[in-house]
Amino acid sequence: MSPDGTIQHVSDTARWVAYYRAMESERPDAHFRDPWALRLAGEEGKAIVDAMPQGRSLAWPMIVRTCVLDEILGRLIRERGADAVLNLAAGLDARPWRMELPAGFTWYDVDLPEILEYKRGVLDGAPARCDYHSLAADLRDPAARHETFARVGAAHRRVIAVSEGLLIYLADEDVRSLARDLAAAPGVAWWLIDLASPLMLRIAQGRWAKRMRASAPMRFAPAEGTAFFAPLGWHEQEYRSIWLESLRLKRTAAMAGFWTFLGRFMGAKRRNQWRQFSGVVRLGRAAEEGGAGRA
Repeated sequence: MSPDGTIQHVSDTARWVAYYRAMESERPDAHFRDPWALRLAGEEGKAIVDAMPQGRSLAWPMIVRTCVLDEILGRLIRERGADAVLNLAAGLDARPWRMELPAGFTWYDVDLPEILEYKRGVLDGAPARCDYHSLAADLRDPAARHETFARVGAAHRRVIAVSEGLLIYLADEDVRSLARDLAAAPGVAWWLIDLASPLMLRIAQGRWAKRMRASAPMRFAPAEGTAFFAPLGWHEQEYRSIWLESLRLKRTAAMAGFWTFLGRFMGAKRRNQWRQFSGVVRLGRAAEEGGAGRA
């Protein structure tokens, strides 16, 4: 990251999001408490947020994303027998230390070695609430990716893969390769992603392009939505609209009430477009009948 808060590498976004988690954790009505977030973000995370146009007021979608992923993870672990998480491009996520996890549960963080080393240094030996492993691997390297997925998949029955804040920075073909490799891994039952729409991508590119430079461009927002993943072995089992979840969680955009009021007068197609502006998605090996569906 540059001294003026400009993001120069995708890994800098981990500090950005960690600072948003710190902001939520300091609220008296916080939906989650992450006691390590502020230290993980460091001064660099604060500088990024302060330099971003409307940096603090735009914390809400990141916080909502974190909350919804927490909820889905917890439900899959409690109700569906998930026995491991494979956290791809884990960044500075502290869920293995802050979430309630059952005895015998295993968590794998996968990221570049320097990021994992930095996180270990900040956490300074704090005990995780599960069997925790950090796996240094460059997910752009097919051989490293295959080895990591095969190793984790073979060791567990029902693995949850997570790629929070990752796909939007990848080219379409990179996402296809990642999806195929995950589908080929034994034991990986679900894949949790956050997904942008083309409209959301255009707005984000216009708002943040100058601060993110060419080193961290936002790219992935398939026009076909979750149908993009069907030929690759993954099907939508649950879609949670960030906008609708923000209303439920009371972490909304400025003038959310006004936009909600206007939505009453929109046609069904337009309302659906806004609901799919961005979302958290649970993908599975097959379409799931009677699943949680869309919200």
